[in-house]
Amino acid sequence: MRSLLPSLFFETGLPRDPFATMRRQMEEMMRGFGREWPLTTEIGAGAPAVNVAESDKAFEITAELPGVDEKDIKVELEGARVIVSGEKKREREEKEKDWHVVECSYGSFHRALTLPFEPALDAVTASFDKGVLRVAIAKPAGAKPTTKTIEIKPVASGAATPAIGKKAA
Repeated sequence: MRSLLPSLFFETGLPRDPFATMRRQMEEMMRGFGREWPLTTEIGAGAPAVNVAESDKAFEITAELPGVDEKDIKVELEGARVIVSGEKKREREEKEKDWHVVECSYGSFHRALTLPFEPALDAVTASFDKGVLRVAIAKPAGAKPTTKTIEIKPVASGAATPAIGKKAA
């Protein structure tokens, strides 16, 4: 009778829980899922890496978009959000000796960043050079800093931490 059952139910002659085996195999499969896909290391994984720098007068967003053409990039201002999106289309063909290779990679990307103010429509400029997109957003004249340093107070031993919205006694 044992020979009719799948081998995953038995290990070294002892019966095993088939659900635990299936769960372990599913977890192993999901852990490696997408690990070797080339688009997870390039544009096409959904959101390009960006750097955001702030000065007294402006924010500057820098995004590395290697292999993307300028015509395939779109920068939009939607209220206080700056949206960078586009599509990468790459095709490479090699013909040597007795073999022929054609590799294609396609993928869209999208990144939305929310600013602490709503800039004027003419306050945003963008440039693209050697695979690097730079978006500059001038701050409005009345923009106030939104940073506040919160003092950290030590808690006396045995005292309870006050709940949010309630005053300490």
